Amino acid sequence: MGSYIVKRLLLSVPILLIISFLTFLLINLSPMDPAEVVLRAQEVPEITEELIAQTREELGLNQPFLKQYADWVMACLRLGFGESYVTGQTVWSLISPAFLNTLKLTMVSSTIIIIMSIILGVACALNEGRIWDRSVRGVSFFLTAMPSYWLASILIWYFSVRLDLLPTSGMDSYQSYILPVTVISVSYVGIYFRNVRSSMLNHLHEDYVVYGRACGLPEKKITMRILRNSLQVAVSIFCMAIPIILGSTVVIENVFAWPGLGRLSVKSILSRDFPVIQAYVLILAVAFVLFNTLSDMINAALNPKLRKEI
Repeated sequence: MGSYIVKRLLLSVPILLIISFLTFLLINLSPMDPAEVVLRAQEVPEITEELIAQTREELGLNQPFLKQYADWVMACLRLGFGESYVTGQTVWSLISPAFLNTLKLTMVSSTIIIIMSIILGVACALNEGRIWDRSVRGVSFFLTAMPSYWLASILIWYFSVRLDLLPTSGMDSYQSYILPVTVISVSYVGIYFRNVRSSMLNHLHEDYVVYGRACGLPEKKITMRILRNSLQVAVSIFCMAIPIILGSTVVIENVFAWPGLGRLSVKSILSRDFPVIQAYVLILAVAFVLFNTLSDMINAALNPKLRKEI
């Protein structure tokens, strides 16, 4: 198992390098000169070509492209990510608190999504074709189709404005988590529980299930065995759910004024703060690669046959 983990981690290195290179290209794809962005952020009254050239030299933008990329990669490895063009602060000082806030929201939402998906998936699979199964699937299709911003607006109107029970924004207490977590969970439980249900149904009629029942094993023990085998497929889905949710909180964070990465990224895009945008994209890409690697490791631990594939 140790050699398998080392090989998977080594395979992730070139992928991360490619992602970092493509992320760095963002600054060169923008039609606006980064030096001009800095000068506008500083509210310079008159921007001249000489002033732009001087600013480019101060930022190191007149260096060869590969030199700039190498310097940026080294800064990222030190968790520096450069300095913000708008505020002049280090990007990490802006990203780190926002990342922690988004991570809190993501982990709470992911925990609820995984638990609810397993419970509903198992219950629907064991009651295939019955009223419970059809009702849960019908409601899930309806809720999943609802736009998250619309659902968030409805919940704010009812629970915050009309009933005055929950806060509309911020993260002052545990109550601040209820509405955003509910919206995120509703959007994803309907998707992931169907994967658990489908995986369970594929195993319900396997030979080992029929043999176990013929031998008189308790139904609870058979169900747990089916669930264990079914979760080998679901592990990859649940592992990738975390970075997906991490990157899809933009709408929710802006609706609920949650001080996280999504809200920071929107502000950075509107102000063309390229270093912050680059750091945001790189963090999400790294999260996808790492959680994909983690899912492979968990699957390999559950199924030793997978360790021989690399």
